[in-house]
Amino acid sequence: MNGSRITAVGHYQPAKVLTNEDLEGIVATSDEWIRSRVGIRTRHIAGPDEPVDELAAHAAAKALAAAGLTPGDIDLVLVATSTATDRSPNTAARVAARLGVPRPAAMDLNVVCAGFTHALATADHTVRAGAATRALVIGADKMSDVTDWTDRTTCVLVGDGAGAAVVEACRQGEEPGIGPVLWGSVPEMGHAVRIEGMPPRFAQEGQSVYRWATTQLPPLARQACERAGLTPEQLAGVVLHQANLRIIEPLAAKLGAVNAVVARDVSVSGNTSAASIPLALSKLIERGEVTTGDPVLLFGFGGNLSYAGQVVRCP
Repeated sequence: MNGSRITAVGHYQPAKVLTNEDLEGIVATSDEWIRSRVGIRTRHIAGPDEPVDELAAHAAAKALAAAGLTPGDIDLVLVATSTATDRSPNTAARVAARLGVPRPAAMDLNVVCAGFTHALATADHTVRAGAATRALVIGADKMSDVTDWTDRTTCVLVGDGAGAAVVEACRQGEEPGIGPVLWGSVPEMGHAVRIEGMPPRFAQEGQSVYRWATTQLPPLARQACERAGLTPEQLAGVVLHQANLRIIEPLAAKLGAVNAVVARDVSVSGNTSAASIPLALSKLIERGEVTTGDPVLLFGFGGNLSYAGQVVRCP
């Protein structure tokens, strides 16, 4: 196989919007405190009857429709999530059942905030190996399920949502639309971002994550560009994990992508973990801020202190 490409994207967010003013009635915080520290104004929160596989299926259905495909055209479903309630059936199998995808390989990947870029690389590798021809790659998380709503350091950050991409084999002679992945982790610092316990709860060491992201990740993001044969100046867009504006903006500045639009969806969506990158990318495409063929750097980072990034061409 020559490689793979993204042929369509889609996203979904629950209807309920939780504002900073709403949070003032839940914990000791304020709109000014939240905006100044993380740059978030609003976030979407799923209801108790909206499981993570439902969020994922909505986003995937939109991506399928945009690609002009039917569920029967898909032979691989990959879902990046760390908030699935059940172990089996996995989220990917439940998404496939909701959509009516017949006989797909169906797998979940748990790499937390770097999950989507890991899943995208996995789909690309699978297509290149000839083991699949069309894949649904989904990032979906219901962070509200694992949040301690009495902890003002974490509850102000999170949101729920999903984003999806259709990945297909390139046509004969077509240039690959998904560049080589750069991925890795810092296992000895895995404690810095955690979803642990029973019931599971999200916790993090904010200053450790901030220092790591703003100092260690810029050269890695540049390496992802190099693997695609591009300089940061040639990028049309940069979609980093939407963790916090105080991380996104310095990381993007140190990368040097001076001609690129930088996704800042965190301000209205919060930190949606594995959903954040496909959600933000889908919105950039929907608004026409990046167009077909544009090179965009996707770079996920966070939980496990894992990271993964690649340059993709917009559908």
